[in-house]
Amino acid sequence: MKTSNVLVLILVLLYINVSTEWPTHTVCKEDNLEIHYKSCDPQQDFAFSIDRCSDITTHTFNIRAAMVLRHSIKKLYAKFDLIINGKTVLTYSETLCEPGHSKLIFCGKKKGEHLYYEGPVTLGIKEIPQGDYTISAKMTNEDHITVACADFTVKNYLDY
Repeated sequence: MKTSNVLVLILVLLYINVSTEWPTHTVCKEDNLEIHYKSCDPQQDFAFSIDRCSDITTHTFNIRAAMVLRHSIKKLYAKFDLIINGKTVLTYSETLCEPGHSKLIFCGKKKGEHLYYEGPVTLGIKEIPQGDYTISAKMTNEDHITVACADFTVKNYLDY
């Protein structure tokens, strides 16, 4: 009996080491709009959700996000790529945290701390572009180490 338990444990550990992708998570799904994401950081997944897809096109909507920091954040840089048919068509980057100028409440957090945010976010968009596309989001710290990384898949068939 003990040998079979050890064998099962070894197989589970081997499977975990072989699996290099995180599962795809659903942010929201409505009749004509779906948003999913998958962490592209091989060492860490995170939680992210909104109440309704249709809220995104309002001026401000509520999100929930959580993760445990693997690296401290003194400076935080974000880069977003809009990818259509496998080609990057638009890139946007912004500094989110730096000493004396922080746009986020978790700037200055240390490695191992738990981040949790539940509250309003404003994107400043009136429409979500129609079609199927990917938004790649990557946040790095002052040492250019990935703090969070995800590929968001958007499927929008809404008529505005």
